[in-house]
Amino acid sequence: MNNKTLKIVIAALMAALTCIATMIIKVPSPTSGYIHLGDGFVLLSGMILGPVYGGLAAGIGSMFADLFSGYAGYAPATFMIKALAAITGGILFHVVSSVLPKFAKYIAVIIAGIGGGVVVTGGYFLFEAFIMGLGVPAAFTGVPFNLIQNLFGVIVATVLMPLLSKVQLVKEFMMKALS
Repeated sequence: MNNKTLKIVIAALMAALTCIATMIIKVPSPTSGYIHLGDGFVLLSGMILGPVYGGLAAGIGSMFADLFSGYAGYAPATFMIKALAAITGGILFHVVSSVLPKFAKYIAVIIAGIGGGVVVTGGYFLFEAFIMGLGVPAAFTGVPFNLIQNLFGVIVATVLMPLLSKVQLVKEFMMKALS
């Protein structure tokens, strides 16, 4: 199996894991969204696969979770927001981890999670306020719930990244993620 085919297979796996993690535990928020664990896999997708494949895996997996869970109205926005969150988180992870000592990789994951979280929180705020037409005050009520969701995503990524980075195939993809 060539490298590109393998990368597509891993991206499909990450999309499926993102979808499943998003659907396992769902706590509804007041703006029709929900809190879930899938953002950890959104971040991991970007960190492991890089911007293109990681962004696509995160966006597709998250979009399918919305479609399968009855949130079809959110699906197009979710695709874009989660893809951008994976891209942002992945780039931040690789840039920050390149300047930190090896033992401080947790810090890189946390910084990546904060960057991805800004994209998710800001993206859904803008979508709910202006595209859905809820207005700024109503969309603002979703911000604390998105921040909680971001926290869960950072925790999931921080716990899983050290384990995944010990897998040789994951190491190889991470070394080539930004190239």
